[in-house]
Amino acid sequence: MSYVDQDMTGNRIVSAVVTAIVMVALGWGLIIALNRDFVREVLEDTELIEIVEDEPEPEPEPDEPPPEPEKQAEPPPIVAPPPPIQFNTPPPPVRTQVEEPKNPVRTVTAAPVEDPGTAPEPPPPPPPPPPQRANPEPRGNPGRWANSNDYPSRALREEREGTTRFRVVVNTKGRVDSCTVVSSSGHNDLDEATCKNIQRRARFRPALDSNGNPMQGTWSNAVRWQIPR
Repeated sequence: MSYVDQDMTGNRIVSAVVTAIVMVALGWGLIIALNRDFVREVLEDTELIEIVEDEPEPEPEPDEPPPEPEKQAEPPPIVAPPPPIQFNTPPPPVRTQVEEPKNPVRTVTAAPVEDPGTAPEPPPPPPPPPPQRANPEPRGNPGRWANSNDYPSRALREEREGTTRFRVVVNTKGRVDSCTVVSSSGHNDLDEATCKNIQRRARFRPALDSNGNPMQGTWSNAVRWQIPR
């Protein structure tokens, strides 16, 4: 081993010793700081505090009600004294006598006198007699109840003509109840067309009785079937 190595080894030993001394000094100072007396004083100063719940305060006793005042006796009601009793004797009756007059006055009632200058009012005129109508009357023009447009097509092609006489029964409303052919045209289709159109289109004013009430009646006429030229 060389000299340099020996010298370095010595220095390390010295450093280690110094370090150990310093550590011992620090530990000793710490022990002194933590002396038992100091710890004891700290524990004595620190006392345990015990928490005790407060006991509920006793409820106050209810106050005694004040004594009721003594009721005073009500005074007796005031009663009016009864009226004094009077004993009055009724007076004697007085008799009165009415004397009739010597010349009594008589009242005369005058009867009403008619004025000859005023003539009595004439009686009202009698009401007019109710309207009377022995037979129904047509409304409008009867010539329009059947026209050339109503000509049966077959009779028109065959150029058949004729006159149909008929009679209708009119009810109280002015409508045709029935139609009867009283004189034929000689062709059934022309007769049937006559009653068909009259029943459908004819309107009347109904017949009236003696009291003016509507009644049933009859009406007669004829339709001439002629091909227009």
